[in-house]
Amino acid sequence: MAKQELYERSPIRAYDAVANGGLKAGELGLVTSKKGLGKTPVLIQFGMDALLSGKPLVHVSFDQHSSNVISGYDGIFTEISKKKPLANAADVKEMIVKNRTILNFNQDTFNLEKVVNTLNALKAGGISVTCVVMDNVDFTKAKESDIQAVASWAKATKAKVWLSATADKDTLAEQAPKAILPYFSHVVHLASKGTSTMIQVLKAGKSTDIDSNLKLDSKTLLITAK
Repeated sequence: MAKQELYERSPIRAYDAVANGGLKAGELGLVTSKKGLGKTPVLIQFGMDALLSGKPLVHVSFDQHSSNVISGYDGIFTEISKKKPLANAADVKEMIVKNRTILNFNQDTFNLEKVVNTLNALKAGGISVTCVVMDNVDFTKAKESDIQAVASWAKATKAKVWLSATADKDTLAEQAPKAILPYFSHVVHLASKGTSTMIQVLKAGKSTDIDSNLKLDSKTLLITAK
């Protein structure tokens, strides 16, 4: 099947290979970077991977319009399918986007606990939620109780949840408070090195500071091995 073939060539297979098989059901993952380095394309690749595996996805954005999010998914899908063109790629795309729900919130008025309430409302309304990505979370506006709420929800529903942090700073310590890091089973940090954006896997399950040998392709923004 075309969808299975696209799943097998998903850039996330490269991540899973170095990160103990990737994020597990019921776990939280975190992507951090200085603004403009590519954390949103990375987060979208995790989301796209869920869709290609047949899982329903909810994409939560705190600073983008839905049209920008949709364009991001379209671009990532195009790059993945371009590696080996498939005659029915358009049909696959139409099929998988039916499993995607996009939500836009303002974190000044809508905290993460309210996002959890929304996810529960979606489930009550018949929308299955097995994977969630939350883009551009400002941890200066989030309390530890917010992260606890998301972690508890993920564990209870056995959903995979990836978050990305938005900040103008370079280091992980400046982007995500130390107190919240234990809630995350995976922590990925993007850093510039010359003209390249390197992907540092700081935590993957019980492993830390993994020599991942991963970077973002400068043209496609896909995760790739160096």
